[in-house]
Amino acid sequence: MITKEMSIREVVEKFPQTVPVFMSFGMGCLGCAAARFENIEQGASAHGIDVDKLVDELNNRIGKGTGGCGCCN
Repeated sequence: MITKEMSIREVVEKFPQTVPVFMSFGMGCLGCAAARFENIEQGASAHGIDVDKLVDELNNRIGKGTGGCGCCN
């Protein structure tokens, strides 16, 4: 499960299928230096994004990839 405390880089590395979700929320700078250190909440705040909605969408994306809860990715 993805949480808002996880770093953006960690999420993208563990769950590459989440990249389109970040992009759809306007967070296209996944390779920038800040993405290495910022957690999802910090990145969302910097871009004026509702972090809870973003995290929900990220978790939906990883859940779709497994046909279940997404915990086994």
